[in-house]
Parts: sequence; C-alpha cells; structure tokens
Amino acid sequence: MTQAFDAAAQQALLESRAEQALALARRLGADAGEVGASVDQGIGVSVREGEVETVELSRDQGIAVTVYLGTRKGSASSTDAGEASIRAVVEKAVAIARHTGEDPAAGLADAALMARELPDLDVHHPWALTTEQAIDLALACESAGRRVAGIRQSEGASLSSGEGVRVYANSHGFLGSQRGSRHSLSCLLIAEDESGMQRDYDYTSARDPRDLADPETVGVRAAERTLQRLGARRPATGRLPVMFDATVASGLVGHLMSAIAGGSLYRQASFLCDRLGETLFPEWFTLFERPMERGAMASSPFDNDGVQTRDNVFIERGRLASYMLSAYSARRLGLQTTGNAGGARNLRIEAPLESRDALLARLGRGVLVTELMGQGVNGVTGDYSRGAAGFWVENGEIQYPVEEFTIAGNLATMFRGLAGVGDDLDTRGSIHTGSWLIDEMTVAGS
Repeated sequence: MTQAFDAAAQQALLESRAEQALALARRLGADAGEVGASVDQGIGVSVREGEVETVELSRDQGIAVTVYLGTRKGSASSTDAGEASIRAVVEKAVAIARHTGEDPAAGLADAALMARELPDLDVHHPWALTTEQAIDLALACESAGRRVAGIRQSEGASLSSGEGVRVYANSHGFLGSQRGSRHSLSCLLIAEDESGMQRDYDYTSARDPRDLADPETVGVRAAERTLQRLGARRPATGRLPVMFDATVASGLVGHLMSAIAGGSLYRQASFLCDRLGETLFPEWFTLFERPMERGAMASSPFDNDGVQTRDNVFIERGRLASYMLSAYSARRLGLQTTGNAGGARNLRIEAPLESRDALLARLGRGVLVTELMGQGVNGVTGDYSRGAAGFWVENGEIQYPVEEFTIAGNLATMFRGLAGVGDDLDTRGSIHTGSWLIDEMTVAGS
C-alpha cells in the first residue's frame, strides 16, 4: 500500500463514533437504536498486453444509523463518519421514524441473543504491497498465460488487495468490531482457431496473501481453460443428465439459500414457502454453515443484528431443517432468528464425494457445464433456465466443447435429482462445493 492503514486506530475511532451516535439518538428521543460503520482501503491494478491499464487506490467509509420510536423505524446513512455528519444522520433517522407507520416486527434483536464470544477469527492479513509490486505480479500472471502456445491475445490480468474494519453497536450495550482483509488475482485470455475466438479466465482469492496461488499458475490455468474451448459447437437437444462444474455449482447453493431466506419467505416470494421439514434432496446430502471457522472468507462471530453466530444445519440428510432468518424476518414469520442477518457464512457440504472421473462416468451421455449466462431463475416458482457453455460427454468421457445452448428445469426437481457431488472442491469463496451431477434436465441446443 502506498498509504498506511492503521486498522487498530480506525477500529477505535469507529467504535467511538458508533457510541456517540447511539448517545445522540437517545438524547433525541429514540427508544432504541443501532449503528453500523465501516472503513476499507485497498489497491487495484490491471494490465493488458504487457502494459499497465489502471491503478486505483481506494478508501471508502460509511456509517448507517437506525432508530426506533416504539415500533416505528427510521434509517439514514452517510459516506462520512465525521462528527458533524453523524449528527446529521442521527437527526434524519429520528425525523424519518416520526413519520413512518407502526411495524410490530420492527426493533432490535433480543438482548439475550447478543454475541458474547468475540474471538479473533484470523481473517485480517494485510499485504504490505507497493504499487510497483502489484503491477509486477499482474504482469507476471498475464505473461505466463500469454506464453502458452495457442493464446492469441489477452484481455488482461488484475490484482486487488484490501483491508478494512466494520463495527456494529446497538442500545442493548452491544459493541462488536472486526478487522478483515481480502486479496485476489485474475487473468482473462483469448485464443483463436478456424472455428473462431474463445475466451476464459482463472483467478485466486484469499484472506491471507500467502494462500493465493502463484501468478504463473493462475495465468497458465487461464490459458488452458481458454484453449479447451476452441472448436465449440452446439450440443444435441434433449432430456439429458447435466453436470455442473464446481466453479458454477456454488450458484445452485446460492439459489437454495435465497429461497430459504426470511425476506423471501415472509413476502411469499419463494418456492420453498411452508416447506420446513420436507425432504428436498437425497438423504445422503447435508448443507451447513460454520461462521466461526478460522481464516474463512465469510467468518464472523456476530451477524448484522449483533446476534451470536452459530453453526446452522440448513439441509439435514436431505430434509429442509432450518430457514435462514434475521431478527426481523423471524418475527414476521413467528419464528426465532438463526443468527443470519446479512446471510449465511461459510457454507459447507457433507456428502459421499466422488472423483470427477467417477461423476463423468455416471453422467454417461450429456453435458458438463462450466459457464452460465443470464438471470433466468424464478425464485417464486423455482423455474430455472440459463444460457450455458461447457463440454459434451459421451460414454463418460469429454468429447468436445459446446456453447450457445440452454439448460432448463425446476430447482425443486433438480435438488431431488442430485445424483452425486464431486471431490473437486472449489474453496475460493464462502461456499465450498465440488461438481454436482443432476440426473436430468432439458438441454436446448441444435
């Protein structure tokens, strides 16, 4: 970094600002209040064809205040956490609350649920990286990919590195803060043959820069993925088994979590409304979260309500065991919060994992999907239709790349038809999963 980021000092300052905002809210007549504040600093560089394209040094901060006058709620926010700005934000939040309607579900989470265990989860690993070093790493990544035979040109390589502090406080007396960091490196390349041009990419991401893949590996993997797509054609149309590569299978988990999120449920905007306790997956499949996992991408000891996070099992031996609820959505549904204000943290799968080759053998004849396009997922009905690219599989072996086709089904049917999960875990994000084999979907190609 070209400018030092004193995380400890920023943490102390934000904690002080949060307490100051709560005290002011009380003086202005609020019955309860909560404050979220954050500051982040980072560097981002991008290179293309051996030349520097962009260098960005960023610093973002913000504060958001919510106050409650009985069951009336007002919220306001600012990108400035200075004292004058805080006063303006609190005054605005109180003014808004005075003019909003009653909402019986509004209010802080119960005081008894506030987090008491606030361990260091090993998620803050700043990278003392100069601009020149960041550029060199991006150039090394791109250069490694461009040197692979068959690569025609580059769309560039990018490196980003950042750290920050977030603070949450409320009038129960809870004050929680956490420092964190995130680093990533990616490369996008182009190859061409007589059939046309293809592009693909690879990336690495981690809390600790020492856990990043080396730049040359990222560049070479991007090149290999790009070259594999040359000669793509459209697959046959039909009802076929579909294997979702690990890099896209996490999206299916994401659709499930959206469907069991409290906000979707109380709005009746989910195909899984009133399905708690029902069997959705094969009995060998379990999905759970581990929010206190050390060093993981989404670890936190408290959620956005200040509630203690905990290990939750969402799918237990195929059965929908729990919804994903904040304090507000839980009240709307007549249930208890699951400590998931802000979403699930570090989703993990328990299943009998199979090798990629074993899954392909069981697929037999069908498609392996490595890229998805479009937003064709209806959360209300579960209907699923996405543009896709990947590989045609025959007799359990990859034959050639395919593109310009659509896969369609219904999420409920797809979940029931989950035939296997691979051991090729993609651990770069907060959802860790291998490839998914779905027994049958509609493939619309040639």
